Amino acid sequence: MITLRGDLADAGVQKAVKSVMGAGVPATLAVTDADVGQILWMSPDELMIVCAYDQADQVVADLIAALGETHSMVVNVSDARAVFDLNGSATFEIIAKLAPIDMKSMQAGTVRRTRFAQIPAAFWMTSNDSARIICFRSVAEYMFNQLRNSAQAGFEVGDW
Repeated sequence: MITLRGDLADAGVQKAVKSVMGAGVPATLAVTDADVGQILWMSPDELMIVCAYDQADQVVADLIAALGETHSMVVNVSDARAVFDLNGSATFEIIAKLAPIDMKSMQAGTVRRTRFAQIPAAFWMTSNDSARIICFRSVAEYMFNQLRNSAQAGFEVGDW
């Protein structure tokens, strides 16, 4: 997992991302499939690149080389993040219980930064009934417990 910070409207940033990843900078709140993984729009000046753990260092090196003197920062954050996958018909409901997000607006290929209870996190819909959540590794156990509690039978909200 790689964080790329820079002006996403800058031609140098766009060219570097396209040349290394095989896909361009995604639209606002979007996820783009790339040759080496996925590119997530995180903010007007930040991308999250999700790739295989053993590829991250090489992708970082390639991006730094491609960016050259372009004002930017590229960091492998794989060891600082935890990843959770939710699958099934209750995915929307589990997220809606914890995050202040209008889940009716979410669909496959969209990403949001938000909070799950007190945890800063991001998530994206990988299909219409599955999502991937990322948070800091230091709060992974708390996130797991929150997700587990929200998924327990008998606590359904029933909106989905």
